[in-house]
Amino acid sequence: MRDVHWTDIPQLAALEAELFPDDAWSEPTWWAELAGRPRRAYVVEEEAGQVLGYAGIDLGGEVADVMTMAVAPAARGRGLGRRLLDELVARAREDHAEHLMLEVRADNDVARNLYDSNGFEVLTVRRRYYQPGDVDAHVMRLTLEGAHS
Repeated sequence: MRDVHWTDIPQLAALEAELFPDDAWSEPTWWAELAGRPRRAYVVEEEAGQVLGYAGIDLGGEVADVMTMAVAPAARGRGLGRRLLDELVARAREDHAEHLMLEVRADNDVARNLYDSNGFEVLTVRRRYYQPGDVDAHVMRLTLEGAHS
């Protein structure tokens, strides 16, 4: 796992379009996100030059926010999602955040199970947040024990 490079942007945008056709991040969006460093941090896992997964976080003080996280279909079932999440949690702790927040589609059972199994709690539900499709968003929070130790 390594930090995202500018040269990764075309692959990231292509994978986004495959995974999130209704609201994929474009290349300009990726450029803007990476320009937000060091407050924004993005990591990528690759194999033979192909992006297998990526994740990003906004390090905004007491509360850090997961900006995005995805695993390519061919790389699923190998624990990559958990490793990406572990990296985001570690970075939030390093930044002394007290909480890590995220929102996830209510119909994304795999992601919701990952977050549930890592101690995230649902704080609220944003009804019909994801369009099209009228899919609810679950706003979740992880309390980072020992964040200031």
